Amino acid sequence: METIIFILIILIASILQTSTGFGFSILATPFLLLLFDAFEAIQINLILSLIISIALITKIKKDVDFGILRRFVVGSMTGLPIGIMIFLLIDINRLKLGVSLIILGLTIMLILKFRINQNKNRDLVVGGLSGSLTTSIGMPGPPLLLYFSGTNTQKEKLRGTTLAFYLFIYFASLIIQVIFAGTNKTIWVSSLWALPLVVVGLYVGQLLFKRINQKVFRIFTYILLMFTGIYLLIESLGLI
Repeated sequence: METIIFILIILIASILQTSTGFGFSILATPFLLLLFDAFEAIQINLILSLIISIALITKIKKDVDFGILRRFVVGSMTGLPIGIMIFLLIDINRLKLGVSLIILGLTIMLILKFRINQNKNRDLVVGGLSGSLTTSIGMPGPPLLLYFSGTNTQKEKLRGTTLAFYLFIYFASLIIQVIFAGTNKTIWVSSLWALPLVVVGLYVGQLLFKRINQKVFRIFTYILLMFTGIYLLIESLGLI
């Protein structure tokens, strides 16, 4: 049963990551935490997300906003060490509770048509938040997704810039996680078994991306965020 759940998690999350640019960590991490220890779930997510980003970078390079990308990277330099300290010092359930409340609160603001103007300082802050969430729970996506949705960014630019940023943030976070939290055989064997599923997800996700219009993309974004926030909240309270 656990094998079937693992297959479904990786396949669906890979499709989402490829078609939207943010789906893998947001969907996979909460469910992987049901099957693995926290550091194992996070590192499996980091490895597979990095592979997806590497596979897609040549296809999405034309859609990347390199100015925003540079500021995200600079901002994340502050967030990365903060995130690993949070991971090592704070109870994982408390961390998930805090993240779930932030996701739900900001998603409600977006649904109510809250909008924010993009500027350089905010790019740095969002990069820092994303960096801290990556090393702490392996989920860089929520700050980026909420920011880009709030600025009404086109789906091509959103996907391209986030995937390019992931190349850096996942690689850096994986190294930091391995150094400070350690690693084991389960992580690398599970990641290896998941590779064929990732390949299938890459193919299906590319087909879906071409067929999703901007309105559907935005609605799907809200649904995914609400689902993740509610799931993390329920899980952090020990109700599942």
